[in-house]
Amino acid sequence: MGNFHDDLKKKMDEFAHLIYKITKVFPKDELYGMVSQMRRAALSIILNYIEGYARKREKVYKNFLETSYGSLKEEKYLLHFSLMENYLSKTDYKKAIDLAEDIGAMLWGILRKL
Repeated sequence: MGNFHDDLKKKMDEFAHLIYKITKVFPKDELYGMVSQMRRAALSIILNYIEGYARKREKVYKNFLETSYGSLKEEKYLLHFSLMENYLSKTDYKKAIDLAEDIGAMLWGILRKL
């Protein structure tokens, strides 16, 4: 599972950095709204995955994975909302959504096996 874990963690890290980059150009009046929420959700994805992976107990791990997956779903909606509000470009949206889909498939694959 080492390589899979590393690949997933790498994608999650890339996603978090992408969200930070994307939100730098959001309107200043969204700093404590959309920007803050999107950044917290993006970090929640990877942080819950890492913490759950470190726990070594299947039920605890599953709980953290479900939280990570939930944050990913939240982030996907926030990306959609941001696109509709014209806070981000279609190119940035597509890049983020494609990466989110990859992460989601990998997380769901783990959850199905537990």
